[in-house]
Parts: sequence; structure tokens; C-alpha cells
Amino acid sequence: MRKQDKKVLACVDQSRFADTVADYAAWAARRMDAPLELLHVIDRHPEQGSGEDHSGAIGINAQEHLLSNLSDKDAAIARAKREQGRIFLNRLRERALAAGAPSADMRQRHGALDDTLAEQEDSVRLFVFGRRGVSAETTQRDLGRNVERVVRAVHKPILTVTEGFEEPEHVMLAFDGSAVTRKGVDMIANSPLFKGLPIHIVMAGKEGADAPKQIAWAKDTLTAAGFEVVADILAGDPEAVIAREIKARSIDMLLMGAYAHSPLRALIFGSKTTDLLRTATIPTLLLR
Repeated sequence: MRKQDKKVLACVDQSRFADTVADYAAWAARRMDAPLELLHVIDRHPEQGSGEDHSGAIGINAQEHLLSNLSDKDAAIARAKREQGRIFLNRLRERALAAGAPSADMRQRHGALDDTLAEQEDSVRLFVFGRRGVSAETTQRDLGRNVERVVRAVHKPILTVTEGFEEPEHVMLAFDGSAVTRKGVDMIANSPLFKGLPIHIVMAGKEGADAPKQIAWAKDTLTAAGFEVVADILAGDPEAVIAREIKARSIDMLLMGAYAHSPLRALIFGSKTTDLLRTATIPTLLLR
């Protein structure tokens, strides 16, 4: 598959975040001129019991009849879920096409989300899915609970979004000189996703001896690619600095490394993981 044919894969559940996921996925697909696929994963968890009393002696061949009856019910539930999912996906497909996605397909799968995405990875340029915001209702279908597991399972960029779409106008890269954030610089330079948008590069935390050289490389690389770039090295706790600068600069999309061996790693997988994912107010593109 040619790179330009690789898709934006939007993972959606039947929650109120699905429209936002579809909107950001359509935005990315339009910017990259890439096909969009909407994926709805139906888990295999058994449904709750019907409440009927199946205990005790219920006659000869009871077990066989009971198993047959339960099997018929399970099949009916599965059919209803598939049909409900098809209607749900078709509405999102129409929404994405109206938002400018070049094309939009839809697919339903049974299974675990992380396994399903890992299987799809070779044909994907960008994953998009939602995470819970501060006002999110708790739901068993909440994709936010799967963020860490999914990021561990795949190796392509993952855009995690909060509720409500706003077309990005100011982008920040949390840069630490690691291989993954250097890869992020190259991705920005070579992808049409952020073309024409100003890029802020922020190195936060304790300044290393080679920090000026590293941030100069990042700035020069993006400037040479035609970007307007603001680059700063700022002292302080990385999480606090990034949160402050997002607000001060009106940043509406953050790019950062996942699994980088640096203080930034704690932003996603350290002790503050849950707090960050609940309080972050802007979409975050996780680089792998």
C-alpha cells in the first residue's frame, strides 16, 4: 500500500464523544488527503442475565433446551448490536463526508480494541479516538479507559481528542531531544497535516548541556520546511510548564512523545496519568 493510500482510522463507541472523534478524523483525512475509516469495536462481554429463574430441576432435557434458548437470545442480541452499530456508523460517515473527508468507510469488529488496532496498523497513518474530559459521564463504553493499553499496542501516531471540535490553529510540540520527539519534528516537516500552521516548540524541565543545539535543530528543520516556528527552553516542572504555555499561547493541539525516557514520559504513563487524561482540554497527538 502506498503511503498516500494509508488511512486515518477513527475508533468510535456509542457515546457522545463519537461526533468529536469523527470531526477530528475528517479534519486529518482532509488535510492529508487520506481515506478515512470509522471503526466500531463490539466487545464480547456477555450480556447481563434476563432475570428469569433457571435454577432447580426444570424437567427432562432441561439443560439442552435452556442452552438452546440462551443461544437464540445471544444471537438476537448480537444481531441487534450489529444493526444498531451500522446505523450509528452510517450517521458518522455522512458527518465526516460533509466535513470534507475525501472518502469514508465503516467497519464493525468483535474483539478487544487494542488487538483490533494492532491488526490494522500496517494500513494506518493516524489513529484517532476519544478520551474522557472532566465533565464526561462514566460509561462502560468509554474509550478513555483504553488509552494506555492502545498506545502500548500500536506504533503509529495516535490523536486523542476531548469533547467538542475546533479546527487547530496553533500547535505545540513538547520536545525533549529524544528519538521519538525528533521523529515528531520530521513528521511535522514532511506531513501536510500541519502545513500553514504556526508551530511552537517547547523544551521544559532541567536544561541539559546540549538542549540549545537540539532545539536549534528542531527549529531549523521546521523553518526549512516552510513553517513559522517559535522555539523556547523553559525551566520548571514539565507538566506545569506545558499546561501554562498551552493556555498562554492559545494552543489547540499538543504533540508529545509516548514512552520517551524523559520527564515527559510521566505526562502519559507516570503517576499523573489519570489526572492529565481527565483534565487535558485540547487534543493530544501521541508520537510513537
